[in-house]
Amino acid sequence: MYTKQEIILKSYREGKSQRAISRELGISRKTVQKYIEQYEARLQKGESPEQAVSAYLATLPKYSSRAPVKLKLTAAVKSAIDKLLTLNEERLSQGLRKQLLKKSDIFVELQAQGFDIGYTTVCNYIRDTQGKAKPKEAYIRQVYEPGSLCEFDWGEVKLYINGVLTRLQLAVFTSVYSNYRFAILYQRQDTLAFMESHAAFFFHLKGVFKCVAYDNMRVAVAKFIGLHEKEPTEALDSAKESSS
Repeated sequence: MYTKQEIILKSYREGKSQRAISRELGISRKTVQKYIEQYEARLQKGESPEQAVSAYLATLPKYSSRAPVKLKLTAAVKSAIDKLLTLNEERLSQGLRKQLLKKSDIFVELQAQGFDIGYTTVCNYIRDTQGKAKPKEAYIRQVYEPGSLCEFDWGEVKLYINGVLTRLQLAVFTSVYSNYRFAILYQRQDTLAFMESHAAFFFHLKGVFKCVAYDNMRVAVAKFIGLHEKEPTEALDSAKESSS
C-alpha cells in the first residue's frame, strides 16, 4: 500500500495538479504543496527522480524543538487561590460580606505573594472552581448634572475591635454624578446619627445637593400616603431646613 507521500509524488510525476491531488486524497493543499516542494528540492540538487523518492521516503519527519511554554497556573498558584476563596467562605459564614475579597483583590494578593500570573487566568480559575458565571443583567445608564442628586443609605459593617466581633452602622452619601462617597460609622441607626451624618456631610462639602434621595428607612419616612407619596419625619425636615 502506498503512503501519502508516495501517492503525492507519483501523482505529481503523472502531471496532476495540486488541487486534483488534494481532492483525490482528501488532504489539504498545503500538505500537498509541502511534500512536492521537498521532492523538487532534491531534484534541484541533482538527484534522479528515483533517488529523490527513495531518499525522501526514508527521511524521518522533523518536529519543532521549541521549549514548551511554562504554565503559570501551577499547583502552588491554585493552592493560594483556594486558600483565599476559603477565607471568603469563612467571612461569609460570619456575616462579613463587606470584607469579602473580590477577584481583583485576590489578584493583587497573589502578586504580593510573588506569583507571576495574569488577571484573566485568575478570573477563569475562580469561575471554573465556583461554577459557571451568572448571566449579566442589562442596565440603562442615567445621566445627571453635577450637584443635582445625592443618595443616602445605611449599611451594616462587622469589624473585629479588640478581638470582639462588633456590628456597626454605616451612614453613606453617594453622588450619582461622580460616584463620590462620604461615610461615617455609628453604633446604632437612630435619629441622632441620621442628623449628625447630614451635618458632617454638608460641612465636608461646604455646600449641599439640590436633591437627596432616601430609601424607605424609618428615620426618613414617617408614613406612606397613598401609593407613592411619603410623609417625611421631623428629623428629615430638620435636615432640609439646616441645608437651606
